[in-house]
Amino acid sequence: MKPHPDPEIRGRWRLALSLVLLAALTAFSLLARPLVPIDETRYVSVAWEMWVRGDFLVPFRNGEPYSHKPPLMFWMMHLGWWVFGVNDWWPRLVMPLFSAGGLVLLHRLAARLWPDRTGLGGAAALILGSALLWGLFATATMFDAMLAFWVLLGMHGVLRAAKGRRDGWVLLGLGIGFGVLTKGPVILLNLLPVAVLAPWWNASPGRPGWIRWYGGIALAVVLGAAIALAWAVPAGFAGGEAYRNAIFWGQTADRMVDSFAHQRPVWWYLPLLPVVLFPWFAWGGLWRAGARLRPSTSEPGVRFCLAWILPVFVAFSFISGKQPHYLLPMLPAFALLLARALDARAESRIGLPALLAVVSGLAMIAAGSGLIEALKGRVVYQPPVWPGALLAALAAGAWLAGRRGVPALATLPLLGAAVLILVQLFVLRAIGPVYDIQPMAQAIAQVQASGHPVSNLGKYHAQYQFAGRLETPLTELDSMALAPWLAAHPDAFVVLYAKDANALAGIPARHSQRYRGGAAALVDSRTATALLAAGKIR
Repeated sequence: MKPHPDPEIRGRWRLALSLVLLAALTAFSLLARPLVPIDETRYVSVAWEMWVRGDFLVPFRNGEPYSHKPPLMFWMMHLGWWVFGVNDWWPRLVMPLFSAGGLVLLHRLAARLWPDRTGLGGAAALILGSALLWGLFATATMFDAMLAFWVLLGMHGVLRAAKGRRDGWVLLGLGIGFGVLTKGPVILLNLLPVAVLAPWWNASPGRPGWIRWYGGIALAVVLGAAIALAWAVPAGFAGGEAYRNAIFWGQTADRMVDSFAHQRPVWWYLPLLPVVLFPWFAWGGLWRAGARLRPSTSEPGVRFCLAWILPVFVAFSFISGKQPHYLLPMLPAFALLLARALDARAESRIGLPALLAVVSGLAMIAAGSGLIEALKGRVVYQPPVWPGALLAALAAGAWLAGRRGVPALATLPLLGAAVLILVQLFVLRAIGPVYDIQPMAQAIAQVQASGHPVSNLGKYHAQYQFAGRLETPLTELDSMALAPWLAAHPDAFVVLYAKDANALAGIPARHSQRYRGGAAALVDSRTATALLAAGKIR
């Protein structure tokens, strides 16, 4: 099987395939898994509380102003609810839609970087769309895929400005402003290094003078700040002094101080790269392509990508507060570099990624058959065998296709998507029900509808608010405050938690279920008082 001879048409087909893979991952996410507590359920609940309150300026969580994240994602959820009515599916489509936009922007960005290499953008979109980390968070109700979209828009602005186009600074400012409204000032860390390093990568004869260049960067930052402040200033006054201090100070200095306080070593991201970049990182063609790319490091496009990815990766490595999804806005640079390295050089054999997928499939078969001793007694629900068998068969088929000359850019993306879907199916069958908070949320809604107040023992992340369509906050209590509250509310109910899944078994409860490795129960005031007196609640 040979790729289409016209590189432009080939690139469009590859972009289309990347969008089809994203659609498949999105459909799986909607149909096969619930919103995962704590993060996904919290963010949708914040949007729900804003909607119920009719307050689209200040985000709220469980009745209190929520300063940890800006409101753009919540606004996008409101937009869909305004068009389609309140529903469960629209909030889960917001990130896939921005992810699709990111793939299209990446396709066009490659054309700006290498205008003489037609079709390279399709390969970059296919590489990015099939990387494990991108596929996982492109469909997750979190902020990073949206942030990556604004990073890509800002990169278009930098390249247009490098050609002397003044509207490039407007695009960069829009990327900064909406990036701040998405996840705060971290957008500056993703965009400014490549702009500041323009003297290294921009060899265009029509490039602007460097005084004008850095002045343009400053103006773009001012435009971005104006966009962010257009929300932050009125929201700060509406939310009160504590909220105002949090969004103007806590989102910058405090967050940086906190990030350095966590203890994750500098090298923490390095061992994650084979996983987050699967299947590409495990593919020998990546390393051969990298070796071929070394003589091309003087190319402006290659230098642009290096200026994009390396300073940000180093910065995030030295900041102790690390999460895998922080790398998401850097992955487009990786995809561009690999696509450039593979340009005009067909690679077909995919031995190691296929082998790893086969081994994963066999491990899933063994776990589903009860042959792994370490899992006995630890798995809540026995996972099925068929996802592992299907994965092993697909991986073997992809390996054989590579041996027969089918390009790796056709087999590896399909293998990556298959791994992501089938492994998730396997895991969800084993542990998925313990993350489904819908039954508890509905039980709380019924109790509140009957006029009973409900409290939550311990930190409450608003995970039940949207799932139960709750319009009344839960009272958040610690164990010291529980007894006086129960005495004052004899008709109340309490949500209790235990780390041991069997610890709450046998108690009279309105509803109980397994929850995130432990258990949760909704009990009335009399039962909670008895448990407290018996020392079973701490």
